[in-house]
Order: sequence, then C-alpha cells, then structure tokens
Amino acid sequence: MRLLDRLLDPFRGRAITIPPYDGAFKPNTALEEAEVRLTHEAPDSLLLWSGRPIFSAGAAVLALVDGEARELARFDAPVSALAALTDETLVVGLESGRLVLLGGAGDGRTFDRLGSERLVSPTAIAVLDATTIVVAQGSARHAPSDWVVDLMEKRATGSVWKLDLASGQATALAKDLAWPSGVHVGRDGAIHVSEAFAHRIVRLEAGKRPVPVLTRIPGYAGRLSAARDGGFWLAVFAPRNRLIEFVLQEDRFRRDMLATVERQHWIAPALTSGSSFLEPLQCGAVRTMGVHKPWAPSRSYGLAVRLDAALQPVQSFHSRSDGGRHGLTSVLETDDGVLATVKGAGLIVDLGKGEPQ
Repeated sequence: MRLLDRLLDPFRGRAITIPPYDGAFKPNTALEEAEVRLTHEAPDSLLLWSGRPIFSAGAAVLALVDGEARELARFDAPVSALAALTDETLVVGLESGRLVLLGGAGDGRTFDRLGSERLVSPTAIAVLDATTIVVAQGSARHAPSDWVVDLMEKRATGSVWKLDLASGQATALAKDLAWPSGVHVGRDGAIHVSEAFAHRIVRLEAGKRPVPVLTRIPGYAGRLSAARDGGFWLAVFAPRNRLIEFVLQEDRFRRDMLATVERQHWIAPALTSGSSFLEPLQCGAVRTMGVHKPWAPSRSYGLAVRLDAALQPVQSFHSRSDGGRHGLTSVLETDDGVLATVKGAGLIVDLGKGEPQ
C-alpha cells in the first residue's frame, strides 16, 4: 500500500487510499429499513444463552423476551463483553477491567489479571471449552469506551489471551495488536480476531505471527459471530474517511486537537454524529442544497457484513451517511432470524434471514 501511495502522490508519498464500498460492500438501505425489535438506550453485545437472545446495555445484562427487555443482572461498571461458558454460566467483561462469572458453580468469581499483566480493556470473549476462554484486550492503557482515544493516539498495545478459568493461568496468543475488538473460536478450534484500527481480520496460530485473512475493510471492524454454513458475521462500528485518515497522518495537528478540543468534536470516527453544528464534517460536502446526501462523508455509519467460511465478504447491510442507524456493534444469528444492536441509535433490529432486499 505504501508503494501505491508513492505512485499516486509522488510529491508527498502519503496519498490517502480507502477501499470503496463495492462488491459485497455495495451500499444499500437494508439496515436502515430493518424491523425494530426493541428500543433501548445503548444496546451493545448480543449473545444466545440457554436458547434465548440476551444483550448488554450500560451496566446491565438483559434478556430479549417478546419484544421487551428483562433485566438479568446489574454490575458496578458498564458491560464491555459477553460470552456463554455453559447454559448456566456467563462470562461478563466489565469496563473497570474485570471478568466476572455469572451463574453456575463459579458465580461471582472475578479475574482482573492476564498473567503478569493487568486486565484493562476486555473488548471480546470467546469460549474454547467449559473451563477455557479467549479474551481480547483492546488496549493496555485505555478502557473499552475510550477506543477513539486509543485510535487518535495511534497506539497498538492490544493483545489476545487464553485464560484457564479453573487455575487462573493465562497464555498470550498475540500482542501489539491495533485494538482487537472481536474474537471467534470455530468448531475446529481456529481463532479469528478482528483488529479494528488495522481494518482487518487475522487468524491466530500457536507460536506464529497473526495471519491476515481479510484486509482493507472500509471501516473499523468490531465483533465477530457465527453465521450459517460455517460463515461469520462482522459488525463494522464506524467508517473510514479521507479526512480522518489525513488527521491520523498529521501528528502535530492531531496532538493539538486532542489537547484543546472536546472529544465529541474531534475529527475522529464515532458511533453517532450530526447532532451538533460544532461537529466536523457538518458543512460543505456533507449537505448540498440543504440535503444530506447518502454518499456524503460521515464520522458514523451502520454496517453489518456476512462473511463466508473463508472470511470473505458476501453480503452487507447498510445505514448510509444520511441514515440514522449508525454504530452497529454486534450481530446474532438465531433460528428465527438475524438480530443486530445499533448502539448509536439505541435499537435492536431484525435483519430477517440475513438476505438484503
């Protein structure tokens, strides 16, 4: 890519090239038009537990029952990750840097370290077996809700660990990752991780460097979940655009912006945008003759992607720049259809059978 940049911009050698929404990523309005199953403040991580869908929102874990949310548990910090260890036990990752077992024989047991390292940012959890999990730590410095700070500071201190819940022993599977935000363990034991700030999905193999299997994603890759026929669902929680990529290159400007501008007004991706005239990208190319164009640049976007068994994109569901369902953070396929949490809009929507119209 650097060679391509130099060819496109021989004077600076820093041309900004972003993958287009094309092929399987071709824009549509499928997410924007999807049926709403629930309106709730900031729904985040979806999971199938004991045969029913549950989700996190703030510090609570709730069940989705007949179009209503029923609280199952509440914690002293926001929930950042969920995994079903068994039909009786959940593993809950908290914003405060802890893992908590909910239900079953280990109910209430907590973990706040990964080997010799402190647990700071549990962003995703996957289950290997009844006593072993894989934990993605987004950053060694920033909590899960501070992902945009980690991005704008251009850090890559994330890691992925295997944790034995019986002994507490942890083994590092990968380090120096750019915000690992999703992890999936396949039936064959293969571990795949979405690396948000590197816009890719990698496969982890014991004793080897991460192997990229999908690169040049046109957004920030989030949680991974299982799809039919051995495929995957990928939640893309924010878009890439040229202005943000330019700011990430301009270190001096970026440092001044972080020091002097309030976070909600940074030139940075977001889960939702357009509510304030003080935000960047609110003039010029965004609106033409007073109309917000669907192809206009945006700090937020809604995108769910279905991947095949080889982790190649085959379908996508969009809420475009002029839409309101931005900040999609998780997808869950059930026997009845496909659910998605749109955290930025406060919705859980039904994508039907996962086939865009």
